[in-house]
Amino acid sequence: MDHRTTTEQHAEDRASGRAGLKVVTLGTAAGPAIRSECAGIATAIVVDGAYYLVDFGLGVTRAAHEAGLRGQDLRACFVTHLHSDHVAELPAYLLWNWGLPVQGFTEPVPIIGPGSADPAAGAVGLAGLVDHVLRGYSYDIDVRIVDEGRPPLYDLVTVEEIALPEAAAGASGESTPAMDPFVVYADERVRVSAILVEHPPIFPAFAFRFDTAHGSVVVSGDTTECQNMVRIAAGTDLLVHESVYLDFYRARDFGPEFLNHQLISHTTPEGVGRVATRAGAGRVVLSHLAGVATDEQWAAGVAAEYDGPVNVARPGTVFEVTGTRAGTGAAVVGTPA
Repeated sequence: MDHRTTTEQHAEDRASGRAGLKVVTLGTAAGPAIRSECAGIATAIVVDGAYYLVDFGLGVTRAAHEAGLRGQDLRACFVTHLHSDHVAELPAYLLWNWGLPVQGFTEPVPIIGPGSADPAAGAVGLAGLVDHVLRGYSYDIDVRIVDEGRPPLYDLVTVEEIALPEAAAGASGESTPAMDPFVVYADERVRVSAILVEHPPIFPAFAFRFDTAHGSVVVSGDTTECQNMVRIAAGTDLLVHESVYLDFYRARDFGPEFLNHQLISHTTPEGVGRVATRAGAGRVVLSHLAGVATDEQWAAGVAAEYDGPVNVARPGTVFEVTGTRAGTGAAVVGTPA
C-alpha cells in the first residue's frame, strides 16, 4: 500500500522522470479477424508512471510488456464493451501480470465496464465474464498461490459494472439518448468519466475520458458518429477514435449484413473529423482500424472535416500529452515506444 501524500508522490514522480501523461496504443486492429499484422485493440493511459488499461485485444499481454508496462504499476482496467476483440486476452493479461515473481500487481485492481444487457435472459456482464475466467483458471491460480507464494488472485481482481444514470433510461442497442459524461473512477492521479455511445446492436458500449493534472484523453471504444462522442470529447487534448474504411469492404465479397454493421456501428474517417471539430479536440489519433488503407488515406478523410493534427496509430506508439490541465488543447507528440 502506498502511504505517500499526493504532494510527496508528485515530487517523487518529477524527480524520477515519471511525471506526465502518455498514451500507448498497444494494439490498433479492429475485429476478431487476424488478417492484420497489428495487435488487437488495447490502449494504455500512463499518468506519472502508473497506468490504466482500456480493452484487452489479442496481443495486449506481450505488447504491454514490450512497452515497459509492468503489473506492479497497473491501477485500473476499463472495458468499453463485450465484443470478443475487446476482451479476448483479459485472462492472459491477469494471469501473467499478477504477483511479485513477474513484477505484477499485489494490491486490488478494479476492472470497470458494462453490465449485462439482458440479465433476465441469463446473459452475463463483465462481472460474470471475470468470474468465469477466475474459475476456469482456478487450478493454475491455486498452484501458483502455493508454489510461488503469490497472493490470492481472487482477492485482487474487483469488478465494477457501470451503473447507468437516470439520463440513460430507455437506452438500448438501437437507441442511445443524449446524456452528460458521468464519473466511474477516480484516484489521486486521474478522474475517469464514461458515456454511452452507439454501437448497435451491442449494449452497453462506452467511451471513456481521462482527466489529469497534465491534460485529458478520450478513448472512443467502438461507436458510430454520435453526439455523445462530441459531449465526452469536448475540449480534450487527445481524442483516440476508432474508424472504418468502408471502401475496403465494398470492393470485396462481404455479405450485406456485415457491410450494414460496418456502416451503422462504426465511424468513417470523415465522421471522426466532424466529431473532433465539434468537440474542439486538440489532436486526433485513429485506432481500432477496420479495413485496410494507407496512413495517407486514413488521415485525409479526417482532415477533410478537421483542421487539427491527425495521427494513425501503430502498435507500441507513444503519444505524449504536454498540456498542463484538461481542456487546453496542448500539443501531443507521437514517438516510437
